[in-house]
Amino acid sequence: MVTFLPSRAGRLADVPSFHRAIGGAESNVACVLAAAGHSARWVSRVGADGFGQHLVERITGYGVDTGAVRTDPDRPTGIYFRTAADRDTDAHEVAYYRAGSAASAMSVADVDLAAARSGRVLHLSGITAALSGTCLELMRELTAPRPGRPLVSFDVNHRPALWPDADGPQVLLELARRADIVFVGADEARRAWGLHGGRAILEALPGPAVVVVKQGRGGATAFERHTGGFEGLDTRGSGGRGGVGFGGLGAAGVEGRGADGFEDRGADGAEDADGRAVFVPAPDVDVVAHVGAGDAFAAGFLSATLRRLPLRDRLRHGHLFAAAALTTPGDLAAPPARDRADRLAALDDAAWGRLRLGPGWTQAEQAEEEANIP
Repeated sequence: MVTFLPSRAGRLADVPSFHRAIGGAESNVACVLAAAGHSARWVSRVGADGFGQHLVERITGYGVDTGAVRTDPDRPTGIYFRTAADRDTDAHEVAYYRAGSAASAMSVADVDLAAARSGRVLHLSGITAALSGTCLELMRELTAPRPGRPLVSFDVNHRPALWPDADGPQVLLELARRADIVFVGADEARRAWGLHGGRAILEALPGPAVVVVKQGRGGATAFERHTGGFEGLDTRGSGGRGGVGFGGLGAAGVEGRGADGFEDRGADGAEDADGRAVFVPAPDVDVVAHVGAGDAFAAGFLSATLRRLPLRDRLRHGHLFAAAALTTPGDLAAPPARDRADRLAALDDAAWGRLRLGPGWTQAEQAEEEANIP
């Protein structure tokens, strides 16, 4: 979608002007992954209007393949306006204009399914499932088990305002159970599913090989099951192409217990008969804006997954990519250069715990400068 960012803080009714930018969960992830050096494709529909042209041009500018994006001559490109306040506060307002949009009309019949499945990972969002009945059918098709299916990554992204009825949480649970990698916030799991704590979330999601539970400023816990795993990552999808397909609109070395109830034992995490859990605390970040941080986290985790990095480092890369988004005002931010991210992800536990990142840290020339480590 095209997003309009406020020129100053305050109610939507009081903001005098807005700055045009691009947004959308899947396209955000595609852009960040392309900027991080991966091959990425975005599959969607836009209107035959200036907003659609702007959206495609900007996403292409990040290095994303938009060849499978189709233009709808009858429906407009979706847009939305938001305030500067944090989404989790009462002051946050967002006005969506996506009902009847080109993307909301996506269906199994008019989306290039082969293009969507051509990467090693297919990333999807629960937001797309909420847009229309045909979008939900498309999501069910893309998450259906089938031979040769790419790894399916699913970000729950529960947005109650987008669901026309009370079935949304159950639909999201259904889709999450069919994915290989799931990203879910501990807060949204409580609100949507009534689940409290990582173990309860895992019991509700028996299918995914990896479940990442995000705890905001506290950090994130990843649970990786012994069965499943990513042994086929190099051979799935397009047979070794280093890309990520996108459909849609569009443990850290800390002692004690992780923030979501998982006992932590350093980089290997806590392990039992089912798998292992790793908790990584989030670095201290001087936040400019929260929007886009969840998408950036997913991109960082998926980037490290494609590189077959250890579970702890996947979480650390997720935090670093999220920190890049948190320290910029828009929905999208350039991720840290790979060598810098790798150096920071390799810090010992004490240094990681002292990490503080502020605006401009991704442009610093030395890792020591950008990390501001005491």
